[in-house]
Amino acid sequence: RDDDDINDVASMAGVNLNEESARIMATNSDLVGTQIQSCKDEPFLAAIPLHKRILEMAKKLGITDVPAEVVTFISHATQNRLRTVIEKVTVITQHRMESYKDDEWYEQATDVRSQLKFFEQLERLEKQRKDEQEREILLKAAKSRSRQEDPEQARLKQKAKEMQQQELAQMRQRDANLTALAAIGPRKKRKLDSPGLLTVGGEGLGMSGGSQAGLGTPSSRQYARQKITRVNLRDFIFYMEQERETSHSLLLYRALLK
Repeated sequence: RDDDDINDVASMAGVNLNEESARIMATNSDLVGTQIQSCKDEPFLAAIPLHKRILEMAKKLGITDVPAEVVTFISHATQNRLRTVIEKVTVITQHRMESYKDDEWYEQATDVRSQLKFFEQLERLEKQRKDEQEREILLKAAKSRSRQEDPEQARLKQKAKEMQQQELAQMRQRDANLTALAAIGPRKKRKLDSPGLLTVGGEGLGMSGGSQAGLGTPSSRQYARQKITRVNLRDFIFYMEQERETSHSLLLYRALLK
């Protein structure tokens, strides 16, 4: 072939088609001779119940025949819609569970938990102070030896006697517990489950690769724990409030009433 032919664009550009074809065949050699087929179209929902439901809704609109392609299309649309909903709700749940305590760009302004603990400690100290005052009053009433006692003084003496009996019973119970613990001896720590056991429904299942190993034999192989994202009703309500299709739906109002 003449190299000066103006119609041969490849030759004018300095490209050798034979070398390029050989290079392409060498690169995609694993694909040569393979046969590619399309996968079977499997619907997400059961076809027969879905077809009956569509026919019932179509009859109200005067439609008597619904092709199978419509059922398949609606099944795939339902699958796509469900996947989208799950992805969005999962993102909402992950944002809710995200913690900013260790983030260097955030600093803690208030600590409600510490404040509540402080108030609980104040209430505990106030209650302890009142109990001590009441105890002193009862002890003074129990030590009084006046011959003419009014009913209030007698009631205080009886209450002081009951208090002393209760304190004595608590001391005896504490001594009995200490004696029992001393007789038992030091408690042994409970052995943790070996990493080769998978707990399902409260029962241990042995996980061994080749030969069957004993349940008590610790396995050197560590099994990664699957991370589970738990979505609650509050996350789903937040999703429905943000979506235009469900922001004013009856399903949202029913969820808010629960």
